[in-house]
Amino acid sequence: MKRAVWGIIVIAGVMLLHGCTAPEPQQDLLAPTEAQMKIRSVQTRTFDVTDRQLAMRGVIAALQDLGFIIERANEPLGLVTAARFAEPNYYDVLGVTVTVRQEAEGRMMIRANAIYNNKPIEDPKVYQNFFATLERSLFVGKQ
Repeated sequence: MKRAVWGIIVIAGVMLLHGCTAPEPQQDLLAPTEAQMKIRSVQTRTFDVTDRQLAMRGVIAALQDLGFIIERANEPLGLVTAARFAEPNYYDVLGVTVTVRQEAEGRMMIRANAIYNNKPIEDPKVYQNFFATLERSLFVGKQ
């Protein structure tokens, strides 16, 4: 009888220890997927702007034109974050993070990343609207 009890205890212990081992991490866990590359191309535009401060001011003006409240603007990092309550309920939150970085001499790459209630927005039309507003803002800022 004692042998049977010890056998059950040993088997239970082995099963418990086996359950504690961590699974091997996937090697491609952080590798970009085709869908990620597609959405990145929709989120990114290059503009003929030489000055990053001018580009940052254009981004801030465009976001404000679209009804966003600027939460943070960090010129050395080229980062702007903004949010607004979304229509029609006004309890949903739309957030945007925009990065500005120099791509080549006289060109700035601007990437917008929008989220709606903590879910990424992948609709290309949203980004097209933002970049159209940004283009107008940059045009006005140059004059």
